[in-house]
Parts: sequence; C-alpha cells; structure tokens
Amino acid sequence: MIESLRSASQKSGLPPGSLVHVGDVLEPVSRISVIDYSKENIEEQQIQSVDEILKFKDSETVTWVIIEGLTNVDIVERIGTIFDIHQLVLEDILNTHQRPKFEEYDDHLYIVLKCLLAEDGDFTVSYEQISLLVIKKCVFMFKEKADDLFLPIQQRIRTSTSRFRSLGSDYLTYAILDTIVDQNCVLLDSLDDVITSLEDTLLTAEATQDSLNTIQKLKREVISIRRHVSPVRELLAGMLRSESKLIHERTHIYLRDVFDHAIRVTESIETYRDILSGLLEIYISNVSNKMNEVMKVLTVFASIFIPLTFLAGIYGMNFEYMPELTWKWAYPALWVAFVSIPAVLLVYFKKKKWL
Repeated sequence: MIESLRSASQKSGLPPGSLVHVGDVLEPVSRISVIDYSKENIEEQQIQSVDEILKFKDSETVTWVIIEGLTNVDIVERIGTIFDIHQLVLEDILNTHQRPKFEEYDDHLYIVLKCLLAEDGDFTVSYEQISLLVIKKCVFMFKEKADDLFLPIQQRIRTSTSRFRSLGSDYLTYAILDTIVDQNCVLLDSLDDVITSLEDTLLTAEATQDSLNTIQKLKREVISIRRHVSPVRELLAGMLRSESKLIHERTHIYLRDVFDHAIRVTESIETYRDILSGLLEIYISNVSNKMNEVMKVLTVFASIFIPLTFLAGIYGMNFEYMPELTWKWAYPALWVAFVSIPAVLLVYFKKKKWL
C-alpha cells in the first residue's frame, strides 16, 4: 500500500476512492483522543484502536473524536467501515489539498476547511486542513498535526455549567467552525500590522529592494489566503440552507454569526489585496521620483557646462585670424565668462527651486 504522496498529481491512475494520504507529513504518528460528554458526565481518554469507539456509537451522549495525524490510513478506513462512510469522503479526508466545502449525506455531514496560522517573525502563513464528520451524536475531527487550537473548546466542555453539556453535536460542530474562522481573523490582524508598518516605511523612507520583496511576498500570501478562505462563505451558506436533521434550527443563529465573521475575513482579504497593489504603485512612484531627482541634477550640471564647452570649442579652433587672441584682456575676460555664466545659472536654478 502507498503510504503518502506529496501532491494529488501523483495519484494519477489510481481508481476513485483510493485511500492514500496526500500532502506533507506534519505528524508522523496518528493519535486518537475521545471526549464523551452529557449534561451530567464527561469522559476523556486516549485510545489505541478505532474499535474502542464502538461503545460510544449508539450512546445518547455526545462524542468528540479527535484524530491528529493522517498518515495512518487504516484508522480512516476503519472509521468508514464502522460508520458506513462513503469511500470518496474517506479519500477527501486523506487528501490535504481539498478546497473548503460542505457535503450532505443521508446519515452524516462532511465538512472540510483550512485553518491559517502565521509563523513568528517573518509573515509566513502555514495551512492545516481540518475535516469534520458529523454523525448523529458523534463528531470526528481529522487534523494534520497536534496543537492547542481547540483547547478552549475542551475547557468549556469540562465546565459543568457550560451550554456545551446540554447541546448536541451540531453545536460542537459550530464551535469548531467558529474557532477556525476566529483564528483566521487573528491572522488577518497580524497581516494588517505588517501592511501598516510597510506602508509607513514606504511613505517616510526611501524605497529599497527589500520593500519590493516584502510587497511581492505579501501579495503571494494574500492570494493564497484568499483561495482558502473565500469558499468558507459558500460552505456556511450551504449549512444554513441544509435541511439535514443533524443541524437543529436552534444552531442556525450561531452559524449565521460565523457566516458574518467569514464575510468579514473575505472582505478584509480583498481590501488588503487592493492596499498591496497601491503599495506597489507607491514603490514604483518612489523609484521613478528618485530617478527623476538624479536626472534633474545631471541636467543642471549639463546646462552649466554646455555654454562653457561652447566657448572653449570656439576659442580652441586653429584659425589664423581671431581678433580676440590679440586683445590684452581676452584671457581674463574668458575666465570672467567661465565663472559668471555658471554663477548666473546656479542663481537662476535656485530661484526656480530646481536645486
């Protein structure tokens, strides 16, 4: 069996529904965590086998199964067998190059979207695909790596007075989506700080090659972010239109709130893209202005020396009869001209504010 592929193009020739992990290996060993809760009780445990989930399959409690690391294809395949998940859905879970989308089936829902994280220091965005399987009282979450992104949700579940404990799997699904969209908002706030700093640099200092490199890098990042966050609006709109029994009417108001946040993220990305285009134009204008200043200085010097060159050229000719050559004060007069012409021109240029 093929363990892992770097790109989807390497799957060419495999039959539809082939279960192969596609993408970077961010977590070499898969781990399974289970949080099972009701209004009165909560149970958390790490399990070694998917078969241990069977005891939660028909329970009335809400079960949140977190799979961190997608390299173990057997785990995904076994979940599909136990809960009768379509083979194409399982294939999409293992392919980490999916476009965010929402798919509705008779007895389960499939949701996939990207979580955006900004690395410290230089603004470089990393992407983690998160897939959700919503099955009656159970929510499976497939993550590429282990992190603390959803720790606040777990803490809220542990609180006995939290509304989590009395609501179903659809509310848990909403909370996960809300956390991901909010994380995207946090990333946009970081992007806003970087763009503001860059804008101040371009307006108050000379444009440098580093500024151009930063603008181009940010433009690439913004295009990539837009490609991953824009479909989230369509995803949430599909959930709001869904008539599935797995999404209760009471959850729609919360989903609409996430939808509003997703719209804000998308609009912000469009705004930042326009700002970066404007910054690129500012950079080009700064470079042009700098070149114009250089050309202006060269033109001023050329204007000063052209009359002097003209005089030197005339009196440097080897004609036999040049009356000025016999004048007693011809040489001093020529030096007076050489000094006075540049002086007059410099005063004129200063008056015109060309210097």
